[in-house]
Amino acid sequence: MRYIFKFPDIGEGLEEGTIVEWHVEKGQSVKMGDPLVTMETDKVVTAIPSPKNGVIAAKYGKVGEIIHVGSALVEIDIESSEEMENTQPVEEEGAGVVGTLEVAGNDLILSASKEGVAPVDNQRKREKALATPVARAMAKELNIDINSVVGTGAGGRVTKEDIQKFFSGSSTTQAPAIQKEESRIDNRERIEVVQMSQIRKTIAKNMIMSKHNAAHMTVFEEAEISELIKIRERYKKSFADEGIKLTYLAFVVKAVAKALKKHRSLNSQMDMEAGSIIYKNYYNIGIAIDAPKGLIVPVIRDADTLSIKEIASEITEISQKAREGKTSLDDMKDGTFTITSYGSIGGLFAVPVINYPQAAILGIGRVFEKPIVQNSNITIGNIMPLSLSVDHRIADGGETARFINCVMGYLNDPVSLILD
Repeated sequence: MRYIFKFPDIGEGLEEGTIVEWHVEKGQSVKMGDPLVTMETDKVVTAIPSPKNGVIAAKYGKVGEIIHVGSALVEIDIESSEEMENTQPVEEEGAGVVGTLEVAGNDLILSASKEGVAPVDNQRKREKALATPVARAMAKELNIDINSVVGTGAGGRVTKEDIQKFFSGSSTTQAPAIQKEESRIDNRERIEVVQMSQIRKTIAKNMIMSKHNAAHMTVFEEAEISELIKIRERYKKSFADEGIKLTYLAFVVKAVAKALKKHRSLNSQMDMEAGSIIYKNYYNIGIAIDAPKGLIVPVIRDADTLSIKEIASEITEISQKAREGKTSLDDMKDGTFTITSYGSIGGLFAVPVINYPQAAILGIGRVFEKPIVQNSNITIGNIMPLSLSVDHRIADGGETARFINCVMGYLNDPVSLILD
C-alpha cells in the first residue's frame, strides 16, 4: 500500500516551510524516524522524520520551494497490513490521482496513483493559481496572467520555468505589451528577485505586529563603565581558557535581571481582552542575535539565578548555535524581556522595536570615550549608550527612568551585581 505523508505543523501557528535539503531519493528504503527532508520554518531549520517504514515512491517539491502545512511531502510504499488499521475508503475526485484514497488520521494512504503526481485536495481547486513568489514577480514583469499558465511544480504550482516557457511560446500574442527596441535596456536584467526566507517573513510580521499593538516610548542614557572595563579585562583571559567569551553583554543581562525584580512592570505583558496585566515572577532574558539567515532571539532562562560566568557561558553557547543554524524552537520560547546589542557592529543609539507581547527592550550601543565631569573635574569616561523602548501602556515615564537608572547603577559599580 502507498502512504502519503503530508508536511506537519511542527510549530505554533506554522503555515508553511521552505525545503532546504532532501535526504532521500525515489526508491530508497527508510525506517521510522529516518530524516526525510530538512525544512526551514519561520523560526527554525529542522529535519522532518519518516513516520513509517517503507520505500520512497515519490517526493514533492524542489530545494527552495515553499510547502504549505497539509501538502504532500512524500509517498511511501508500505508492506505491513497493520499500517492500515482504522482506515476508511473515501472517494476522491482527483486531478492527477487514480485509485482509492483511504484516510488514516490526518494523512492519506493511496492504493494506486499516477506516477509522480501529488494528490490534490478539494481546497486546492481554486481559480487563483498556486505559484512561487519568483514566478509571480516574473509574470507581473512580463505582463502575463499567471492564472492562465499551467503549473508543473509540486501540487500544480507555477514555477519560474513555467513562466519562461509560457513567455517563449506566446511571444507573438503578447508582443504589444512586451516588445522593446533592441537598443533599450531590459529592466528584467537590472533587478534580482529573491524569495524571502521563513525567518525574514517572521521578522517582518512580528515587527509590524509590535508597532501596531504596543505604544512605543524610548529613552536614551549613557552608562559610565570604567570599573566594568577593568573587571572584564582582569577575567576575560581565564574565562577564555575555559572556552567562555566574557563580553559586556553578560554583565548587562545580570544587571537587567536584577533591575526587573525591582521594577516588575517592565517584566510583564498586557491582556487587553481580559483587561489585565500579567506580571511574571521569572526572568528569561532574550538576546537578539544577528544570525546568517536573520535576527533570532534565543532566551537565557532564570538569568537572575545565574552568575556572570554562567551567563557568559550561555551567551557563548547560544551564539555558536545561532551561527551554525542549530537553534531550536525551545531555545526561543518564554522570553520576558529582550536585549539587542548592535554596538559590536556600530551605532550609538537606536529606537529598538519591542519583542511583542513583552513590555520592553534594551538596546546597547558601541562603547566609546568622551570627556565627563567627575568630582568637579573633567576626565575621560568610558560610555556605554543605552536605548530603552517600553510599552507606554504598561510602563509610565517615571518607572521607566527608575529602571534604566537601576541598570546604569549596576553597570557603573559591577561589584554591586554580586553584593546587592
